Amino acid sequence: MTPPWGMNRCSTDNYCQHEDQNVTYPGYKSVHISALKQNGLLQSLSATPNGCRETDVSAEVLQAREEWDSVANVLPGGILEKSFGPIPLISFNEALQYFQTTDLSDCRKKIQPTLQRRGLAAIAHFLFGPPRLYQQLQSERDLALAIAQCSLDNNEKVHMRILQTIYKKLTGSRFDCARYGAHWENLGFQGLDPGTDLRGTGLLGLMQILYFVMDSRILPVAREIFRLSHHETQNFPFCVMSVNITRIVIQVLREERLSRECNRRQQVIAVLNDLYVAVFLRLFNIWKTQQKTICDSGFVLKDLEIFAKRNPKQLLKHLEMYMNGCTVSAGEDGFQAHASEVLGSNINSLITDNKGLTFTGIGDLPVEREQES
Repeated sequence: MTPPWGMNRCSTDNYCQHEDQNVTYPGYKSVHISALKQNGLLQSLSATPNGCRETDVSAEVLQAREEWDSVANVLPGGILEKSFGPIPLISFNEALQYFQTTDLSDCRKKIQPTLQRRGLAAIAHFLFGPPRLYQQLQSERDLALAIAQCSLDNNEKVHMRILQTIYKKLTGSRFDCARYGAHWENLGFQGLDPGTDLRGTGLLGLMQILYFVMDSRILPVAREIFRLSHHETQNFPFCVMSVNITRIVIQVLREERLSRECNRRQQVIAVLNDLYVAVFLRLFNIWKTQQKTICDSGFVLKDLEIFAKRNPKQLLKHLEMYMNGCTVSAGEDGFQAHASEVLGSNINSLITDNKGLTFTGIGDLPVEREQES
């Protein structure tokens, strides 16, 4: 967007010089429009080449100038946003409260709470399978699955606050970032738009990353994993990997393999978050101790899914032991030593079929059926 009164766009250098007047002012990326007004620079920039005063400017130009004044931030990537300061961080509970109070009726229509079974599989599950989720917890389960059907919306402030919070907590930045840009690839999304990686997990994929970075007890772990994701040879896309783990957690929930633990704790979303962190910790330990690379990602994820479905209680117990038994060390070695003790370094049933999974992002959540033998 070009300012309507002849304001020259500054370069990204620290300072730029006005062509007509001997005025030095900071680059546009670091100066708020209101600051320009206070020190008189905006008046000098808005002067026309022949020196006419504001009373000589047409009504159309004045209206355009007012519209420009309302733009608070000029962000990299050509995205302009209206704001009155940095976007505030958002806690997981605040974001969850938003979803609890907003209308998710369209998303709820799309959910399939449990895996559909037929024939002998249905009978066997009824007789020998895990217990059903208590009725009083089913609304919370459906809320989690409805969030997983929500798409990222640029017009929803809470959605944007979630994105900004994840960016700031992982990178340590104090400044807002653009909605689109290469900085999201640095966080481990596949492209310039994080929203394209959320198919199949929706906003639940972002909510679980938010939980990871906003809990002070596990934030050091999240940053440790994030650092490993930028390793010279063992790098992997952090956020895409996280979304894959959320997809695994959703599948475990839909197969009712978390019902016993949810019933015991009288919670659903908290159990989902704990399983998410536990799976991520296991992935971290496997990736680091076994020197995995991006070529192994599909195999590792598939094995994590199998392990999580068969042993959710064991994963949750390992997480509890880890959280209660050790304060995360600031050093890489301290954390890794404890993770090796608690989570183990072996992968169950390593898949070696090269025609198996590939790491190609997230697809729509499949409707799975167990057919009769």
